[in-house]
Amino acid sequence: MDPVIIVGAGPVGLTLALALARQEVPSVLLDEGPGKEEARLARTIVLHEDTAALLERLTGAALGNLGVRWAGWRSLRRRQVMSDITFEEAGHAPLHITQHAVTNALRAAVAGEPLVKVAVDSRLDSIEQERSGVTAHTRGPKGTWWRGSYLVGCDGPRSTVRKLQDIRFPGRTAVERHAVAALRTELTWEGRALLHRMPPWRSSVPSAGEVTARPLPDGVWRLDWLLPPGKDLVTPESLVARIRETLAGWSDGTPATYDLLDTGVHTVHHRLARRWRAGRVFLAGDAAHLLGALGTQGLDEGLRDADNLAWKLAPAWHHGPHEALLDSYQAERRAVVAARLRAADQALPVLRGGGGLRHYVPGAARGHDALLVDGHLGRGPLGAPGAYADSPLAPRQLEGAIPVATPPGAPVTDVRVTAEDGSFVRLHDRLGRGALLVVLIAPGTGVWDRKHWVSAGVMPRLAAAVTALPHPAELLVAEEYPGAPAHSVLLVRPDGHLVAAFGGVRPADLYAAAEATLGGTAKEETAEEAAEAGSSAR
Repeated sequence: MDPVIIVGAGPVGLTLALALARQEVPSVLLDEGPGKEEARLARTIVLHEDTAALLERLTGAALGNLGVRWAGWRSLRRRQVMSDITFEEAGHAPLHITQHAVTNALRAAVAGEPLVKVAVDSRLDSIEQERSGVTAHTRGPKGTWWRGSYLVGCDGPRSTVRKLQDIRFPGRTAVERHAVAALRTELTWEGRALLHRMPPWRSSVPSAGEVTARPLPDGVWRLDWLLPPGKDLVTPESLVARIRETLAGWSDGTPATYDLLDTGVHTVHHRLARRWRAGRVFLAGDAAHLLGALGTQGLDEGLRDADNLAWKLAPAWHHGPHEALLDSYQAERRAVVAARLRAADQALPVLRGGGGLRHYVPGAARGHDALLVDGHLGRGPLGAPGAYADSPLAPRQLEGAIPVATPPGAPVTDVRVTAEDGSFVRLHDRLGRGALLVVLIAPGTGVWDRKHWVSAGVMPRLAAAVTALPHPAELLVAEEYPGAPAHSVLLVRPDGHLVAAFGGVRPADLYAAAEATLGGTAKEETAEEAAEAGSSAR
């Protein structure tokens, strides 16, 4: 079987290659550049709990040592504190890290992975599809033809893959623009991120009245100023004026010392590809969507694309076409990103439109702040990981299904579980291996050695049901799970989304749910489907 061709060696493409390798699927990574990442302190990302955990599983690196997990979050409006949040558990705090640090950690992991071949200085210029696979041609010093089973475009906003497949990319340009500066200075809220709206000092430069400060290691801060609508250039003089004015305002007028390390302008576009699949070709990350207004992070969604697609490509690569399973990638991921874009588009006129609602609705200013906090902290409709409740993979009419605190299709809570070897691990640590997870809720098992209960009670019957499932599955035991009664059983997808919860051991329901999660029974591609795939490719 030919490898999966991945076009683009940014964080999403590298993540996809590693995620496939964990499921024993080889890939060829076509890197248009020289295989090195430019160090830019003004180009950073915020990773939330699920995406940070995904990258740490794949790289084996402690990303917290390369960035800063926020100690807290504070938002101000003029001089009034609107919200003040302290992150008591480090694992739940957003991680602020430079993009080059993330990319370098991923590249280091790829370098040690024999199932991933990297081709640098390889620019894609053509794609051909047929029933049995994909052929791609690259030009450059190492220009050649590449043969693959599938091809995934992770090649950014100007995606060559998307253009070659003639996929439209509608949306809005320059939804927001920010002037950015990375500088070393001392601020009084060490380790905490700050959003300051309508600061009280008199502005000497054009500004929409919003500035964000986010810490990085070694006393470095990234500051972002929301720019007014238009295409006015951000000159070095105006940026320095913003820095001095802001630092003086935060220190009650006292001149603040700083070292300016890097600058930039961050422009946010909102776009969504019409299709994310064309036969054996897929889109992921910025090639499929652009978002990022109101504090949201587009890379979060790109990493979730890679996680979702990897476990669906793996069965198709190992066992033959799973068309319903592969189709579900677009159905699930596009719907989630579209909902996020809709939420941002609905909030933008209210938050950026001047007076408006706050003159008529009591407490509207706090409502505005809550929306922005959601975006920055990865919560609510603007920022929380998406759920796949309406997925075509969702099982129907399961008599034994029961409700728990996690709705079907939503990401599961990370609880401590006992693995099959008797070790205690976190549930999220078992994700991304290509196997379904079956979790038995059995209070009291944590205080006994596994050998004392593995052959008692419902365990033998459940173990037999798990062995009979139509896809490899791992049986885990947890003492508790939010909202789950004793002896209930959870079925979890390889990407950490709940399929269903059952009241006890119900082999028939468990099998039906697992089969639905795989898109039904795998089938060979028909001649009509192959012709349709070739037509889509053209």
